[in-house]
Amino acid sequence: MTPEPTASRTALLIRDAVPADAETLTLFAARVFYDTFAALSNPDDMQLYLAEAFSVQRQRSEIAAPECRFFLAEISDALVGYAKLRSGYVPKCVTHSRPIELNRMYVDPVWKGRGVGDRLMERCLEAARQAGFETMWLGVWDRNPRARRFYARWGFVEIGEHPFQFGTELQTDLVAVRRIE
Repeated sequence: MTPEPTASRTALLIRDAVPADAETLTLFAARVFYDTFAALSNPDDMQLYLAEAFSVQRQRSEIAAPECRFFLAEISDALVGYAKLRSGYVPKCVTHSRPIELNRMYVDPVWKGRGVGDRLMERCLEAARQAGFETMWLGVWDRNPRARRFYARWGFVEIGEHPFQFGTELQTDLVAVRRIE
């Protein structure tokens, strides 16, 4: 029996996104978000959120924005994951020095548990450190135990909450932080 491919045994490339990646990123991000949360969400709110958060124009604009940095994880030129760092907004519960937000991190379900998320996290932490940030924070839905375990394994500690607008529903995400070393 052949072992499942992992990011360490496969040529995984982590690279910065460019505006020309907007369409591919939009399709991937919307699909993976839907696959992750559709079973737990109101269908109307899901469609509203997808339309707002994952338009090609919005992705292109965010990729070009100086406060955002996207990393794409590719295997054989296929997108298998991505992460987005964002500076600027910080919830009140994050009082740590020089914070940056890990705004999004998603991996194709086929590649979950195979090291893609770890490689993306390594790249995000390194980029944040190089940019002079000292703390990374993120919001994670309390109904996403797999993500919470992943972030805890990476040293994130849950310290509070902040609002997350999902369609017409105002949800509450847990806020977690870690030092960047």
